[in-house]
Amino acid sequence: MGMDMMTIGEAAKMVRRTVNTLQRWDRDGVLKAGRTKTNRRYYTEEKMLKFLGVTKPKPTEAERRSVAYLRVSSPAQRPDLKNQRSVIEDFCVAKGLDGVEYVEEIKGGLNFERPKFGALMDAIEKGEVSKLIIAHKDRLCRFGYKWFERHCRNHGCKLLVLNTEKLSPEQEMVQDLMTIIHCFSSRLYGLRNYRKALKNALKGTATKR
Repeated sequence: MGMDMMTIGEAAKMVRRTVNTLQRWDRDGVLKAGRTKTNRRYYTEEKMLKFLGVTKPKPTEAERRSVAYLRVSSPAQRPDLKNQRSVIEDFCVAKGLDGVEYVEEIKGGLNFERPKFGALMDAIEKGEVSKLIIAHKDRLCRFGYKWFERHCRNHGCKLLVLNTEKLSPEQEMVQDLMTIIHCFSSRLYGLRNYRKALKNALKGTATKR
């Protein structure tokens, strides 16, 4: 489980109820649980505190973090993570930024279900991150960058983008474009099959009449 996630057993202890009670509450909609990929129930600290009526104080400026997010699409590109870190470390030294937390992830830029990326966006929304540093804007995401830029701004997080072109691998862009082409071609193929099935169904209806 993540830092702010707990099992149903841990959540049951927190509200001083049995696991069976929490299972029933989940089914009845009293206290809905999240589900992992293996279909196990989980709860977040934020949800549990809200259920108990406890307001978690916002982090002070001293408690807020500076985070550098590093990403590549495949394990074969792992050396690029080192390059990103090296450039960002030099940037932080030049700007006098201390105590920067480095988050590395190997996932495609078109994938918004990246676990570490999602946890980072949640932390920004909670006001826990004061600065987010990335080597190039496509390290954050391939598309939709403006939305995430606004997300950071709205939650008091300063987004620092080095936009170092050599840290934006061309191979990744080709892979992402191929993914997009495959996605749209699959949809078009499915649409053709749907039209064909609909046409045959209409013909069959007309024949029966």
